Amino acid sequence: MNLLDILTYRAEHQPDKKSYIFLLDGETESASLTYGKLNKQARVIAAHLQSFKGERALLLYPSGLEFITAFFSCLYAGVIAVPVYPPKRNQKLSRLLSIANDAQATVALTTTSILADIEKKWASDTELAQLRLIATDTIESDPKDFVPISVTQNNLAFLQYTSGSTGTPKGVMVTHGNIIHNQQTIQTAFGHSEKSIVAGWLPLFHDMGLIGNILQSLYVGFPSILMPPLAFLQKPIRWLKAISKYRATTSGGPNFAYDLCVSKITQEELRNLDLSSWNLAFNGAEPLRTETLEKFRQKFAACGFNKDVFYPCYGMAETTLFTTGGKKYHSPVIQGVKARDLEQNLAVETEIFSPESRVFVGCGHPYMDTTVIIVNPESLICCSPEQIGEIWISSKSLAAGYWNRPDATKEIFQAYVKDTGEGPFLRTGDLGFLRNGELFVTGRLKDVIIIRGRNHYPQDIELTVEKSHQALRLNSGAAFSVEVKGEERLVVVQEVERTYVRKLNSEEVVSAINQAVSQEYELAIDTVVLLKPGSIPKTSSGKIQRSACWQKFIDGSLENIVLKRSVQKALHKNENYMVEKELVISKLNQIITQCISFSLQIELNKISSESNFYGLGIDSLKAVEIIGELEEKLNISIPPKLMFEYSTITELSTYFSKNYAIELENEVLVIQDKVITSKLLFDVEPEIKSEEESQPITQNQRIVGEL
Repeated sequence: MNLLDILTYRAEHQPDKKSYIFLLDGETESASLTYGKLNKQARVIAAHLQSFKGERALLLYPSGLEFITAFFSCLYAGVIAVPVYPPKRNQKLSRLLSIANDAQATVALTTTSILADIEKKWASDTELAQLRLIATDTIESDPKDFVPISVTQNNLAFLQYTSGSTGTPKGVMVTHGNIIHNQQTIQTAFGHSEKSIVAGWLPLFHDMGLIGNILQSLYVGFPSILMPPLAFLQKPIRWLKAISKYRATTSGGPNFAYDLCVSKITQEELRNLDLSSWNLAFNGAEPLRTETLEKFRQKFAACGFNKDVFYPCYGMAETTLFTTGGKKYHSPVIQGVKARDLEQNLAVETEIFSPESRVFVGCGHPYMDTTVIIVNPESLICCSPEQIGEIWISSKSLAAGYWNRPDATKEIFQAYVKDTGEGPFLRTGDLGFLRNGELFVTGRLKDVIIIRGRNHYPQDIELTVEKSHQALRLNSGAAFSVEVKGEERLVVVQEVERTYVRKLNSEEVVSAINQAVSQEYELAIDTVVLLKPGSIPKTSSGKIQRSACWQKFIDGSLENIVLKRSVQKALHKNENYMVEKELVISKLNQIITQCISFSLQIELNKISSESNFYGLGIDSLKAVEIIGELEEKLNISIPPKLMFEYSTITELSTYFSKNYAIELENEVLVIQDKVITSKLLFDVEPEIKSEEESQPITQNQRIVGEL
């Protein structure tokens, strides 16, 4: 059995049953697919693609049903799908180019709505220009022309590219057998049936969105309610409203999604919200936090949310998706261990509320034939129960390896326990321990940075930083994350060229670094540290010692010239919020500046109307947050993508002035007959963080003291 057999069966026996419903704005149904319609459209496209059998095809689609149809058409035609996201306006093509080259892609599938923009972007790049672009929504092949192919369990289904790496992306080779085994495992662990309903906002090109929300729906035979990630990020209440409206039973995402709901959803928005149907709230892809679980439970208990439906889980692209999970309808397992012993890779049990403990949320246990062991990453011998080691996995869900990377495949996918010869296992690179069969993840063996559920390789960020300004030394920077108030934040440490030390324009350099990193990775930098030449920790062979650099940052011993934090003292209510003269653009500039100042917690005089959004350190999450604030303050509907298309405050104001009916009457803006007052826009005092609060936390301060 494979996915094509399942789709064919459902199209024949349940042709009119809705399989996918899409909410373009996160609230209103904009399109849907039945099993019959999906099967027919996929076969129409497959008939056109059959000449590309065995080739790799980039899937360049925004979140939507076109992606789903194209994915299944590739499976039908024997084309190896490579899910990626189309680059945003003004975004560099480096990651996309790296993936296209690594996959040796020959064709790219997309829609007419974005085809023209892609062609313009690619015209100047000879490597990408060689790809054949096909708009699948214009294909009119006769489905009768489709010739079914034979598919085995070992046939490659698609390539899932890992992390946010732009330098060395790796394509995980997922087979048809991997998919079916992982779907069986998810169904067993989640307790799914045809009566289940999934609702989600996760990106469809990402393994959690594709395997969890799309393929599981087809495998079991229940509907999936989908919305674009931006719709959720802009207004998190849309996610919970979809669960409430469609009586969804399964939904979830990374830990930050639950935090976002707690911080952004108002008490007024909780009215008429019914979450009682939600019986499995999965949480994975980044470290789980007890504070998040408790705050979410407290806020949404009155809406029918049951704390026992929280479902921590663990997995990765290399295991197709799911590896371990909890017991349905059981509260998450919480474990306290002594913080000091963690430094020695020991998990010594202690009371959760002890001031000496660090608290971990369990990620569940393996299902079906999956095996998880803890191994010393140096000796390659299994650890004792109290030891922390690398997490190794054996399962039929393990992918076939990395595309065209035999050495990396052997190293990562074909590991054996040294003293017993047991194997092969997947080396995850994650550290953890097992307690009564429950897996606890304690950290990362390697230097991968995980922020909001996305992996980023530090060497790629470091390369981007050193190229951002001529004052920065080559091969003399480090990127890592620190935990601040329960979330991971990015820190960049970089040496300055000797000739620039005395004449350094620190504001210009920091802005250039912020802009480059934000534009390339959609990440905001929490702290930039500029160092004296020759002061960054390195090995004798010249390699950057990131862990030593992290430690020096934590204890304050770096020889810094400049230390610039993005969190600064915010303005008080009465400071400079009045309209400047009688110009519409100036008034709009001021309102947008206020929103940015409030959101980023930076002073107004640090923000120019010509400030580049990337230079201010605005990432994708902050962008949609600011757009959401503008929608509320201006009382108009604003496309969430605008801050990706217009790079400065003035450009955005000019867009508003041209596309909305805006007038200025007695120094008061009137937008589409709605008065926008000139008084302070924000009625709540911004949180002003002291210098002490904005300092990086120490190892001892990482201890979680309460739920």
